[in-house]
Amino acid sequence: MIDTPNLVDQYCHGVLRTELGLGTFEAHLGAQLGGSSALPAAGTTFFDTQTGFALRRWCPPLLGLEPHCPPARYLARRRELGAAEAGRRLLRASGIATYLVDTGLPGDLTGPAELGAAGAAEAHEIVRLEPLAEQVADTSGTVEAFLANLAEAVHGAAAHAVAFASAAGVGRGLGCTPEPPGPGEVRGAAGRWLARRPAGGRLTDPVLLRHLLWIAVTAGRPLQLHTGDRDPAVTAGFAAATAGLGADLVLLHSYPYHRTAAQLTGVHPHVYADLGPVLAHTGARAAAVLAEVLERAPFGKLLFSSGAHGLPELHVVAASVFRTALARVLGEWVMDGAWSRTDAQRVATMIAA
Repeated sequence: MIDTPNLVDQYCHGVLRTELGLGTFEAHLGAQLGGSSALPAAGTTFFDTQTGFALRRWCPPLLGLEPHCPPARYLARRRELGAAEAGRRLLRASGIATYLVDTGLPGDLTGPAELGAAGAAEAHEIVRLEPLAEQVADTSGTVEAFLANLAEAVHGAAAHAVAFASAAGVGRGLGCTPEPPGPGEVRGAAGRWLARRPAGGRLTDPVLLRHLLWIAVTAGRPLQLHTGDRDPAVTAGFAAATAGLGADLVLLHSYPYHRTAAQLTGVHPHVYADLGPVLAHTGARAAAVLAEVLERAPFGKLLFSSGAHGLPELHVVAASVFRTALARVLGEWVMDGAWSRTDAQRVATMIAA
């Protein structure tokens, strides 16, 4: 038996404080699946996905229902308990002992302290870079002030954050060139962006995004890079350029390019990959996907995370599917004699925490 009693969820978000009806619940479930937050198409449901089936397998028993009960019955029980109590029961049964929480998303989400209290776990903050830069822009009157305040804000955040995260940097910033932009290029990009930026406008300028990533690299905290559904090979140049600078890079959510992410962890000493919600997305097929990642990556370079956002059920699904898949894959290798049980347990603990 492979045991993973204490999980470190190395990348997640807070959970919603509000009561949820079927439509709102499905919208958040759909968003976690990588689509928009719109409702499913007529005649379909996001519960008819691998994540939806896994949710119905693992979560109902934690609220006093039988596994695989109908979604309507599950949500009725959830409303009966109330969002706070249902969230506590779900989070505390997940086996997650530590949460690293990206606080950069909008919405009525719990912060690290509240999430930790609900889950009876430790919790620490991950600072998302783009919203931080946008906040600095809102309070800086000139280009010079913006650039000075930006560097100060990132380094200041490093005093309390356990990591930084970037959602747009891979797609828009590193898609150009991995090296840091020059001072003149940065000033020109900042001037153009600030001049045309509406109040509260998002940071999308590729030069400024690249500049922001390089500030974070110098701040001495791990940098988590959302690769989404992009090929993480685009980060290879940045990984090579940042080698030896003291900042670890973590590739987030690289499915269906998980083998490429695994390969990059073997090439670059400071690059890690999270298993993320990919296992929850693949549900009953999670063991096959996990085995593919383990083909290429040094085992100490893989990290468990849920990537959960909004729904405490997603923490449960991610943790449960991860444990099941890991036990199946490593257990088979032990049974075949390819691995010793001692080594399998050591690797399981390494990835889990």
